[in-house]
Amino acid sequence: MNDAELAIVDRPEAGRYEAHADAELAGFVDYHWMGSRRVLLHTEVLPGFAGRGVGSALARHVLDEALMSHTRVTVSCPFIRAYIERHPQYA
Repeated sequence: MNDAELAIVDRPEAGRYEAHADAELAGFVDYHWMGSRRVLLHTEVLPGFAGRGVGSALARHVLDEALMSHTRVTVSCPFIRAYIERHPQYA
């Protein structure tokens, strides 16, 4: 599944980014704010979408948005931590 097939939106009222495929929830990244820093807590991909790149698309989107907005992040989520290790440009 590529990024064009996913709609990723920030839902600040829910404290998470959501990825939707054809209007169906495919996965999400939970976060909360600690001052001006966004703490990334947990990434989850729903079972019907596992293995299709949804988690990576979410990680890339969240980290790209943080870079563009100059928002500092703390990564508590093991999935996103592993993503950063594979993509050091986000370190």
